[in-house]
Amino acid sequence: MTTLPGPAADSLPRQLARTQCFTLGVPTRPEPSADGSTVLFLRSWTGTDPVTCLWALDTATGEERLVIDPTALSSTSGIASYSTDATGRYAAFALDGTLWLADTTTGSARPIATAREPREVRLDPTGRRIAYVSGGALRTVAADGTDDRAVAEPEAEDVTYGLAEYVAAGEMDRDRGYWWSPDGTALLVARVDERAVARWFLADPTEPGHPPRAVRYPLAGTANAEVTLWLLGLDGRRTRTEVRWDRAAFEYVTAAGWDDHGPYAAVQSRDQRSVRTLAIEADGATRVLAERTDPHWVELLPGLPVRTADGALVDTADEGDTRHLTVDGAPVTPGGLQLRAVLGTEGERVLFTASEEPTETHLWAYEPGSGIRQLSSGPGVHGGTERGGTLVLTTGTRATVLRPGGPAHPLTSYAEQPVVTARPELLRLGPRELRAHLFLPTDHRPGDGPLPVLLDPYAGPAMQKVTTGGAWYEQVSQWFADQGFAVLVVDGRGTPGRGPRWDKAVWGDKAGPALEDQIEGLHEAARLRPGLLDLHRVAIRGWSYGGFLAALAVLRRPDVFHAASAGAAPTDHRLYDTHWQEKFLGHPDEHPEHYDSCDLVNEAPKLSRPLLLIQGLADDNVFPVHTLRLSAALLAAGRPHEVLPLCGTGHRPTDEAVAENLLLHELDFLRRSLGEK
Repeated sequence: MTTLPGPAADSLPRQLARTQCFTLGVPTRPEPSADGSTVLFLRSWTGTDPVTCLWALDTATGEERLVIDPTALSSTSGIASYSTDATGRYAAFALDGTLWLADTTTGSARPIATAREPREVRLDPTGRRIAYVSGGALRTVAADGTDDRAVAEPEAEDVTYGLAEYVAAGEMDRDRGYWWSPDGTALLVARVDERAVARWFLADPTEPGHPPRAVRYPLAGTANAEVTLWLLGLDGRRTRTEVRWDRAAFEYVTAAGWDDHGPYAAVQSRDQRSVRTLAIEADGATRVLAERTDPHWVELLPGLPVRTADGALVDTADEGDTRHLTVDGAPVTPGGLQLRAVLGTEGERVLFTASEEPTETHLWAYEPGSGIRQLSSGPGVHGGTERGGTLVLTTGTRATVLRPGGPAHPLTSYAEQPVVTARPELLRLGPRELRAHLFLPTDHRPGDGPLPVLLDPYAGPAMQKVTTGGAWYEQVSQWFADQGFAVLVVDGRGTPGRGPRWDKAVWGDKAGPALEDQIEGLHEAARLRPGLLDLHRVAIRGWSYGGFLAALAVLRRPDVFHAASAGAAPTDHRLYDTHWQEKFLGHPDEHPEHYDSCDLVNEAPKLSRPLLLIQGLADDNVFPVHTLRLSAALLAAGRPHEVLPLCGTGHRPTDEAVAENLLLHELDFLRRSLGEK
């Protein structure tokens, strides 16, 4: 008999919570000034300090200086975001319900009196006025603190101006609800009416005297928020003009903006098979600049659409098995280079990220006449931003400032070093060349006996886990490996980075292809490493979609999987939101069979293996109803299982003790369930 070793005394789980997954102390949100001489960024003082300050780096000398420390302004919270004018000299932000305006060259800051508590603060490009949202109204105030006024006020409860609705922020990568004109005299504003959206309630069972919290949540197949766009003039005679397009056919506003060529927007049909990019005229009329269609869904990418200085439309197109960058409708990237995101334009230059190898993402630039050029090198997940000739190249948690003719200047990181060092082996498994990571115990030696196996996937369309970027979840996989497991992480069909055909192999079935690829990856890894993996002791764990996949594995394939830990698992996809689920499964009234085929509640009577269900009771992404209904169905079918409710916890635990003991509980469950060899 063998005994799996216990966890390290210096707890990685607690460190993950304390450091917010190693993000504290890391420089974020870098923004070069218009002339490229300065880079603003946010960073806290240490790897455990949650109070983020505003900093500036001199690109000539590499010297960093503190611009704003919130504690000096009597604040206990950090600067979550900031907005600058067109030059980058002035920055506006909110702290503890107060609006502040800072001069980034002197480091001085002064409060701006507002009638209501501000959120979604944005300085106009000229620096004359600041817009903010409060109480569902969009307001503006002059930079000298005068003339605070509402420019759009909600007409009813559940109506807002200037905010992104749930599916836009969560599923479309559009977290903004208003956009300034370049001259600061007008705004393009989203009006969101949620009165037709289903109302759900979240209660805290530990506080039965407290009323439940109401949440507007658009369930698949039900009504979305009604989103309209308005042009609001601020100078002289105030004007209010509704933007007109075929909203019956295109109900989603996926992107919008305002550049030197005027305001624009992208709108999408409910079935997500068509997206139109619209130019918006002064009278609210629109004209179609481009339209993309797809028989499954049109993929939305961050940063698109956008226009260059000369007005060329930058977008994307799926041709064959490649997702291309396009300029004025023509592909400018080669086959096999998969576009990930557009990060910005300067003049006619387009900065973007793309992958040739799915485990790596690189930073690229396109310019007419010279084509594309790769700006990053080496393994990793690279990104960046550029302005005024200054490029900030990011690689994981590192950031480097580059300026032509000068030395490279790294932005200092105060992030803690993980107490666990991840040692993944990158594999390509089977005929599909599934990308996978294999983690073995740190003290493992060749010839050591077969190890119990733990699959640790996400494996869904929103995220890759198998990259060369060294993300925090690699430390979690290594931590489990160090407890005596061979941990296998497989990215199967539907995960990003391998092109349109790979992405859309899961249309109509979010269960079958993903589960097949996990099983294929497991068996191929065992074939490549004979004698290493004990296929008689195989467990699987996951969170969110990964939790769904874990529960699915033991329900459908108990011959392969002997135990599962499923956290925040969406068990009934009809109970998830419209835009996300209908992309993959269609409308539930038109394709009920797609939803039925992924419904874990229907499969509850099949359970014959140990199953742990974990659920945050304050989760407003995957609501507790998912876990509770599956548990009820399992109990009704006489199928033993375990449920771990997390009081006061949302979609991810943030409390240090909860985060630590949750993983320890999972570890104990897996050990008990797999037993001794």
